Amino acid sequence: MLKKICVLAAFALPATIVLAQASAPASSAQSAEAPAPAPMSPPAQVVAPTPPAPPKRCDFALTLQSDEIFEHKKSVQLSVLNSKGKERIDNEVIPKLATCAKVDLIVVSGHTDLVGSHAQTQKLSEKNADAVVAYLGSKGLNAPMDTMGMGKTQQIKACDDKLAKAKLSECLAPNRRIVIEGRGLAK
Repeated sequence: MLKKICVLAAFALPATIVLAQASAPASSAQSAEAPAPAPMSPPAQVVAPTPPAPPKRCDFALTLQSDEIFEHKKSVQLSVLNSKGKERIDNEVIPKLATCAKVDLIVVSGHTDLVGSHAQTQKLSEKNADAVVAYLGSKGLNAPMDTMGMGKTQQIKACDDKLAKAKLSECLAPNRRIVIEGRGLAK
């Protein structure tokens, strides 16, 4: 019985090889007829749309020294915009506003120095800001305008209060100012 198994095994082995060889060309023939699978492409990247550019602004801030632009009439507590002040507004503020398609807001803030009581400096700073807004209105500016009197609350220069009155006034001059801020969309 052992001989029969060996003989069968001997006959079986070449048949297996023949079958394997016969099936090998058939599979390569099939692969020649069928197209090769396409290589996998990388996943598509999702590109977010570019957000629209924000609208251009025509915002600005301009500081005018109050000593240069106001004539203070102490006897009647009146702030009068002088010709130099009007000229600076005409040459510096009006051209900036002309670059705006729409002016959202103009804020004019008046500032004083430390000399005087809180009530006096507050009132003076408000009157100075009001005088600038009135002038802007007289130039045909039709935009929302707001005034703020800051009084002596936002000093930008400190001075020795033991200085002589004239020297102290000269030292404190940078604190006496008008700040004009404009906000809007550019043309």
